[in-house]
Amino acid sequence: MSQAVDSHAEAVPSGDPSAGIQGATGHLRARTGRWRLSWWLYVVLIYLGARVITTVMLLVLASVQGKNPWTGAQPSYWDYASIWDGTWYKIIAYWGYPSQLPLTTSGHIAQNAWAFLPGYPFLVRGISIVTTAPWEYVSVIVSLIFGLGAALVFYKLMRVALPAGTSMFAVLLFCMAPVSPMFQVAYAESMYLFLLVLGLYLLVKRRYAFLFPIILVMSFTRPSGLAFALCLALHFAYRWWIRAREPFPVRQQILVGSVTVFSGLMGIAWNLIAWGATGFFSAYTETELAWRATYIGYAKLIPFSSWIQGGNWWLGVPAGAIVVVLLVVTFGLIMATKAVRRLPIDLRFWLIAYAVYLLAVFFPQSSTFRLLMPLFPLLGVIALPKSRIYRVAIVIVFLAAQWGWLLICWGVDGSDWTPP
Repeated sequence: MSQAVDSHAEAVPSGDPSAGIQGATGHLRARTGRWRLSWWLYVVLIYLGARVITTVMLLVLASVQGKNPWTGAQPSYWDYASIWDGTWYKIIAYWGYPSQLPLTTSGHIAQNAWAFLPGYPFLVRGISIVTTAPWEYVSVIVSLIFGLGAALVFYKLMRVALPAGTSMFAVLLFCMAPVSPMFQVAYAESMYLFLLVLGLYLLVKRRYAFLFPIILVMSFTRPSGLAFALCLALHFAYRWWIRAREPFPVRQQILVGSVTVFSGLMGIAWNLIAWGATGFFSAYTETELAWRATYIGYAKLIPFSSWIQGGNWWLGVPAGAIVVVLLVVTFGLIMATKAVRRLPIDLRFWLIAYAVYLLAVFFPQSSTFRLLMPLFPLLGVIALPKSRIYRVAIVIVFLAAQWGWLLICWGVDGSDWTPP
C-alpha cells in the first residue's frame, strides 16, 4: 500500500477537499472559478448521501421483516431502527436501572440494563420530554446529528497529517463503512464516536484541559475510560522520552498525568455506581458476562482469555487459539507498516490501546463488528492510495459489506443469535 501511496501524486491541488470524492467516483471535477464548496459542506453532502443509501437498505429489510420480539411484521423505519439494544436504552430512559439484579433459574445474574451506560438514553429522554416527540423519532435523530458531528471532526482529525483529498475520501469511507448504519439507529455508538473523535483531535492538538469534560461524558456513553487512559499513558511516556528535542513543560506533565488518572477513574466509575446501587460488587461485570453465557456458559472474567475462549468456541481447539494469535500478529504487522506510520503517533497509540482493551475484556461474536468502530483512524490508511479503480472498488466493497452486515446482524430471523 505504501508504494502505491508514494508513486501517485494528488490528482488536484491538495487544498481541494473534492479530490477524494473525484477519485472515488470519477464524475466530479475540480471546482474552479469564483466559487468552491467549503470542506464542511462536502462532508455534510457525503454524510447525507451515505445515510440515504443506508435508509434504503433498512427500508428494504423492514419491508420483508416478519414479526419479531420488538415489532410486528413490516415495521416502519423508526420502529425498525429502535430494535435490539435500542429497546434496552428505551427501558433505561423511562424506567432506569434495577436496584435488585435479576437472576436466572440457575442463580446467575441475568441480562439486564446495567450493561448499558446512561449518557445516550438520558439525553434522548430529556429531549423527548422537552419536544414531546416519541422515543423512536428522537433516538434516531440524535444519532444522526452526532454521526454528522463525528464525520466533521473526523475530517479535521485526518487533515492533521493527510492531504485534503485523502482526508475527504477517508470521510467517505467513514460514512459508508460496513457498520455505519449505527449512525441512524437507536444505539449509543454515534454519540460515543463523536466524543471519541473530538477527544482524539484535542489530544493530537495537545489541548489537554478540554479532555476532562469529553472523557467524563464519553465514559458514561460507552465503555472507554480505561482504553483512553492507556492511550494517554502512552502519550505521556512518549513526550517524556522525546523531551530533549521537544520540551514537555511541567504544567503539561501535570495536565497529562491528571487527565490520564481521571480517565482511568472514569473507566471504573460505572462498576462502582452499579455496586453502590445494587449492593453487589461485580454487578456490572457479571451482567456483561450474562451475554456471553449463551455461548460458553457462565464463567469469571479473566483478562485476555475471552478471545481464546471465543476462538475455541467458534473454530474448535486448538484452531481457535491459533487464529487469535495470528490476528494479534497481523495487527502488529499492520501497525508497523509505513502507511500506518503516516498517522499521527497519538492515533497509533489509540489504535494500540483500544486493541489491547478489546483483547482484554471482550468476547468475539456478532457484536464485535460494531465494537471495531473505534478503530476508525485506520480508514485514513485505507484512503491513501490515489488510484480511481482502487477507490471505486473500496466503496463498492464497503457498501456490499454494509448490506451483508444488515442482513446478518440487523434483520431478525426467528430466534436470532447474531445481535448487532
